Amino acid sequence: MSAKIQGYLITFEGGEGAGKTTQVAKLKQRFQTLGREVVVLREPGGTVISEQIRDVVLGKKNLAMADTTEVLLFQAARAQIYQELVIPALKAGKVVLMDRSRDSSVVYQGMVRGFGRRLIEQLNNISTQKTVPNLTLLLDVPVKIGLKRRRDTGETDRLDNQAQSFHDQVRQAYLTLAKENHLQRWQVVDASQPVEKVEQALWQIIETKLKLS
Repeated sequence: MSAKIQGYLITFEGGEGAGKTTQVAKLKQRFQTLGREVVVLREPGGTVISEQIRDVVLGKKNLAMADTTEVLLFQAARAQIYQELVIPALKAGKVVLMDRSRDSSVVYQGMVRGFGRRLIEQLNNISTQKTVPNLTLLLDVPVKIGLKRRRDTGETDRLDNQAQSFHDQVRQAYLTLAKENHLQRWQVVDASQPVEKVEQALWQIIETKLKLS
């Protein structure tokens, strides 16, 4: 990230039903008890414009959506949230916790949809203004468990309803990125554990990376 940006960006990645939203909320509380200013965001979404794009790109009725349209809609939503919220928060020295960000596009569109990582990263650099997370936490869970969790909530979207083979590819793509550990920012946590154990494992990683203890 730019030297002018003083905050800390933590992104939470993983397949469907990994528990990202739950853990983001819990870790926000932990940061707040330390007196840190925290901004919690999700992708796609987070701003008025980005939420409208979310409704389109994830809408279950939009089965005819071209893969190229999917790519560009995700990037459009990302450009808006980084411009409006992420970059200003980081410049103000805040901790930003994001439920998905640029790596989701690398996985879903670059690796699984087949657009290629290089192209997607070029688009990511445009939409994020070359902002890269300080820490990326991969919540890894077996596909069958994750999909069951999602379906049990009764709130599925267009991507949730893809074939299991699609989700298998997503999981493997995430594990590949984490293994490469680009910029030493990836950490993997077993998200099939009870929520409290996952929370503790994530917080231990954050404490070490941010030198909070």
